[in-house]
Amino acid sequence: MKVAVLSFAHVHAATYIELLRDRTDIELVTTDPDAPPGDPARGKTLADQLAVTYRAGYEEVFAERPQAVIVTSENARHRQLVEQAAAAGAHILCEKPLATTEEDARAMIDACEQAGVSLMTAYPVRFHPAFTALRHTLTDGTLGRLLSVHGVNNSSPPSLERPWFADPALAGGGAIMDHTVHIADLLDVLLDGEQPTQVYAVANTHLTPDGADEPAVESAGLLTLTYARGLVATIDCSWSHPSSHPTWGGLTLTCIGERALAEFDAFPPLLTGYDTTQATTRWEPAATDLNAAMLDSFLTAARTGQRAHPDGHTGLRTLRNVLAAYESLRTGQPTTLTPS
Repeated sequence: MKVAVLSFAHVHAATYIELLRDRTDIELVTTDPDAPPGDPARGKTLADQLAVTYRAGYEEVFAERPQAVIVTSENARHRQLVEQAAAAGAHILCEKPLATTEEDARAMIDACEQAGVSLMTAYPVRFHPAFTALRHTLTDGTLGRLLSVHGVNNSSPPSLERPWFADPALAGGGAIMDHTVHIADLLDVLLDGEQPTQVYAVANTHLTPDGADEPAVESAGLLTLTYARGLVATIDCSWSHPSSHPTWGGLTLTCIGERALAEFDAFPPLLTGYDTTQATTRWEPAATDLNAAMLDSFLTAARTGQRAHPDGHTGLRTLRNVLAAYESLRTGQPTTLTPS
């Protein structure tokens, strides 16, 4: 099956390429025409480093009729590429957030439904076997009725690697846009798609890296989501890891039910220690490759014609939480969500 990676803008693009490159069942083609000139981390330079086939532009890629594409462009450019891919008849895995506006997200969903292709949102954490086990504690009654969820998704500022993450025109926002959606997706799974009735958010720019330009986006955020059933969830979506942190990021959930408490850590350290030769902290992560699991699910859907999950509608629901948070920041009040 021919698979295309469209743009190297996102920090995950190279990871997806490396996972697909050596598969015997995949013919991989890549392109990154929007790469800044001379950027060694993007464009043909990166393609050569990764030893993958590169084309000069999107039209050249679509002319080869890929069966599936992965959109890893800047957030604001997702709609254009998804609509092009749908018109070409390709199934699509789109990086999160699905879009930066509700209008764009709905247009992407409509384009894919009209073309009869799958639109999957890149939420790899839901494929973690430990999250599956967490969900079972809810469905089998071990937790009882869910009362509260505290979610944390922290990382180093992605703008250290890709400056566009701190450009509101391309990213759509800062830490809230970047990190809310992963936790929102897990809540979406646990609550069977139920949306919050209110979202309240606070944010600041205190965690902007030293030496960075005047911050244009928030680097720390905390959301409170209230649901009709009485459940309250919080999401810490901050870029709070320094560049010296032993891992790029981390994600945890604490679920409090009537009968029990359950904690989920997507990236737990299996071995910790201190390396005296390098004066650094050792951290050996769990063996589960969430990106590989997500890609396997996407490729299976593309081959069989099954609906991919999490789909575009999931991406839209999680995006609406983000947009409600920004409206709350603007007004200083909780934002009431209407049913979608």
